[in-house]
Amino acid sequence: MEQDQKPKKNSSGLPRRLIIAVLLLIIIASALSLVKEWMDAAAQRRLEESLAQAASQTEAETTPPETEETEAETEAPYVSPIDFASLLETNPDTIGWIRVPDTKIDYPIVQSPDNQYYLHKDFEGKDSVYGTIYLDADSKPDFSGWNNPIYGHHMKDGSMFKDVVKFKDQDFFEAHRYFEIYTPERTIHLKTLGCYYSDSNGIVRKTSFKSQASFDKWVSERLAPCSFAEVPEKPFDSMFVLVTCSYEQNDARTLLFAAEVDEDGNFLPATGRNVPEIGAEVTATTDAKTNAKTSAEANVKPTAATNAKPNTKEK
Repeated sequence: MEQDQKPKKNSSGLPRRLIIAVLLLIIIASALSLVKEWMDAAAQRRLEESLAQAASQTEAETTPPETEETEAETEAPYVSPIDFASLLETNPDTIGWIRVPDTKIDYPIVQSPDNQYYLHKDFEGKDSVYGTIYLDADSKPDFSGWNNPIYGHHMKDGSMFKDVVKFKDQDFFEAHRYFEIYTPERTIHLKTLGCYYSDSNGIVRKTSFKSQASFDKWVSERLAPCSFAEVPEKPFDSMFVLVTCSYEQNDARTLLFAAEVDEDGNFLPATGRNVPEIGAEVTATTDAKTNAKTSAEANVKPTAATNAKPNTKEK
């Protein structure tokens, strides 16, 4: 008499169900991540549109008021094309607006004592992977100092400073030599000098120099890696560097260098405004004191607020 055979248990059933459950969790997590990314991008677009609207001035607003003629002609007061009153009302850290033709770079510039703050805060101070374009904490807020590093994220959707990497291509670089930074007091006309990627060793953060000669040497050294760089023939006062993350190597940065020009595209010569002794080289005594101070500071552990390397990786 044949015995009833018991059905065999499917020993692979539990692992299979576990695998399916894990896969479902991965799919759900990925979907939620995509939804969050889409929502962040939509929120950023709305913010950019509102900023562009708030910052725009009408032609009537940007036309200097007419004054009665006098014997001695006076220069008309500067009126910025950017409505800084509205921007400052939203964010008191506002110091300028950058606009680069044929790119998406058209944003307000802010400055904070903490270089890390605006990496993950939008213009309204809300948490954001997009961050805000900002000037280095050690630079002068009116962009008149030796060096003006300006940081922005490299975003997948092409926003913020992703278009900076386009300038590594010589053809694009040569076709886009000029851009502007607007401040409440003036329009800064800039001409690009060179662009390349480098590691994030913080060298572009140097904002203090003992003399015009040391600054000129630093400028030449910074532009040397770029095969198509233009080094101005005469000394100038201020360097501008747009900085964003790059992916040729680990922890790389793309650096776009520029210097101030007049409305005809001629580089503005140095005025000596940043030299420690007005219009002159520093004396040997001052050099010795500066070197001693630098040596002492080199033994102090840097703080995150002022010495950290801004991480502008693609989000």
